[in-house]
Amino acid sequence: MTAAMLRQALAYARTGWPVFPCLPGAKIPATRHGFRDATTDPVQITSWFGRGFGWNLAIATGAPGPDVLDIDQHGPAGNGYPAFTQLQQAGLVNGAAAYVRTPAGGMHAYFTGSHQHNGHLASHHLDFRSHGGYVLAPPSQVDGKPYQFIKTLAGRSGLDWGAVTRLLEPERLPPSPQSRLALTQDVSHLAHWVASQTEGNRNAGLFWAANRALDTDPAANLNPLAIAARQAGLDEPEITRTLDSARRTNQPRPHPSGHQAETES
Repeated sequence: MTAAMLRQALAYARTGWPVFPCLPGAKIPATRHGFRDATTDPVQITSWFGRGFGWNLAIATGAPGPDVLDIDQHGPAGNGYPAFTQLQQAGLVNGAAAYVRTPAGGMHAYFTGSHQHNGHLASHHLDFRSHGGYVLAPPSQVDGKPYQFIKTLAGRSGLDWGAVTRLLEPERLPPSPQSRLALTQDVSHLAHWVASQTEGNRNAGLFWAANRALDTDPAANLNPLAIAARQAGLDEPEITRTLDSARRTNQPRPHPSGHQAETES
């Protein structure tokens, strides 16, 4: 797997997509600064992925990397495919360059990168990864299940996340007391999910849930997730380390135009 991972990492880099390693079997960055360490430098990439550590492979999203629409699959709890079908019918996702199946049965759709903000539509089970975010990419694995290319296409179009939001949530309003209540309810839902995670996926699950909450509100209260992680069996140092990593990942970094870009897991 080391040779295959290195080959694929170098292949992504040759397309101009910056890459970096994540912990084996997880979505947690293996470098000090996470996606900020992503590079297209073949020497650095070979140093990371050529030593047999079994790292997962992540791509930093947003230009020069790709924008990625993440269609989640949560089983009975819901999935993003109905919303994705709406987007297809509206012609908003017809320019994808590639589709990737995720370990949980969801899908990543890759588009030309931009400097848009990351986004999260919880009720539609969709996440958007752009400037300041990242995704695991083939041949990475989580819980022994790989990310796999479904197909690659000739598409070179971007995805307008604002248009996606307007279509799926046309009456979406700025933050208000009511929306804060909705966030609290969403965090509660995430906490219930974290508490159900089994050994081998607890850290990655906590990290994923924390980033979902922080995407919606960078000042979100993560205490319910910490409590849920304890119920799942994680110890305090692991919980603190994982939540701190999520907060660091979501800190804004300078946008090339001088504006701030959001960050994501």
